Formats: sequence, C-alpha cells, structure tokens
Amino acid sequence: MRVYVPLTLPGLAEAYKTGELGTGPLVAYAVTPGLREWYLSDDIEELEYAALNRAALASLRLLAADAAAVRRRVVVAVDVPDGVAVTDPDRGLDPAALGEVRIDGGVALAKAAAVHVDSGDAEADVASAAEALEAADGGDDDAQFVVDGADDHELLWFATQEIPNLVGPLD
Repeated sequence: MRVYVPLTLPGLAEAYKTGELGTGPLVAYAVTPGLREWYLSDDIEELEYAALNRAALASLRLLAADAAAVRRRVVVAVDVPDGVAVTDPDRGLDPAALGEVRIDGGVALAKAAAVHVDSGDAEADVASAAEALEAADGGDDDAQFVVDGADDHELLWFATQEIPNLVGPLD
C-alpha cells in the first residue's frame, strides 16, 4: 500500500539522519474507503493524487506549528505492507480525516519511493498559508483563500537519492 507521510524539511533531515520516518504512531494519508467515496473516482492515479494533497495540507499544519522550518511542504511516498496502515473507524466520516491512516510502528526511510517538496518559488505562498491556517479553520473565507493558494504550487518529485541535496549538510 502506498502511503504519503507529511513532514517538514527539518523532519526529512531527521529521517535521513536516523533512517526512519518517526517511531510511531505515524500519521499518513492513503487511498482509503472514505477518500474513495469523497473523491468519486475509480482512477487510482487521481485517488493517490488526492491522498498526496491531503498529506500536503498536513505538512502545512506541521509548518504552522514550527516557525523555524523552511516554508516548503514535504511529503514522503512510502510503500508499506497491506494492513500496516489502518484508518480510525471513529473518524471515517470526519472531513478533516479523509485519507488519514495510522501506522503503529516506525517506517524505514529505505521504504520510501519518492519525496515531494515545494519549489523555492512557493515559499512566500506557503508561509502565508501557514499563517492563515488557524483563521481558515475557524471559518474565515479570506484566510481559506490564502490557504488554498498553497495548492496552486505543485509539489516537485524527487528520487530518494536526492534527499541529501534537499536537506543539506547535517551537523
């Protein structure tokens, strides 16, 4: 099963240093029954793109909580065995939890298929979106427009071999 793990660049640097995407439980996003029902498509590529976008929003939330992080959303695509990533049945109909899955243990970075990261051109819009997120969550339509502006930037695809270039030198 392909899952999309939201991170920040400091989180990716830590994963590169330790070789693991957290120790668990880990929140990720995948093509779940709820996401399928919400998206109304049978095209697996479209559904995976929707799951990637849900993870990008979660990455934005991580950025909003870490003022020191570079303002680029980061999502790591990882293949895990079926049954490892599970949905929370209590949150199945919650719109905020669409595509959300939990992985109890850590996931080796070596299992990553690719990394998706914003380009430098997106930093100003992503920074504005991170600042507007709380107001958007509170129902502010203008703030939601700013948050949606981050989605105008497609995440770039990087091979896992490019992670050292993305995170820079580690101290």
